[in-house]
Amino acid sequence: MASTTSFKDRNLIAVIGDEDSITGLLLAGVGHVNEHQRKNFLVVDSKTQISSIEAAFQEFTQRKDIAIVLINQHIAEKIRTTVDRYQQAFPTLLEIPSKDHPYDPSKDSVLKRVQKLFGE
Repeated sequence: MASTTSFKDRNLIAVIGDEDSITGLLLAGVGHVNEHQRKNFLVVDSKTQISSIEAAFQEFTQRKDIAIVLINQHIAEKIRTTVDRYQQAFPTLLEIPSKDHPYDPSKDSVLKRVQKLFGE
């Protein structure tokens, strides 16, 4: 019963991405700032430190109000070890393409696990 309650309260999408991806998703209404001034998104540019990306990833995957974490695949590559270690069902982790970096299925951590499951 407790686990049912925990995922029922997850109603946000978090995003770690480049400026174009974040802007599009914010315009679609994904953005949220809670009472503690914590945002559910991180804009990553060439000046963003890997430690900041890792910290945002850890925060978003531990928050109880987030159901899905979207991360641009080229940014996930910067923290690939952390992304590959993440195994939880909630929040669900999805790697997405960006305007300047096409999607490469061979790098997707979720797809790799599915292929492993089916013995491919």
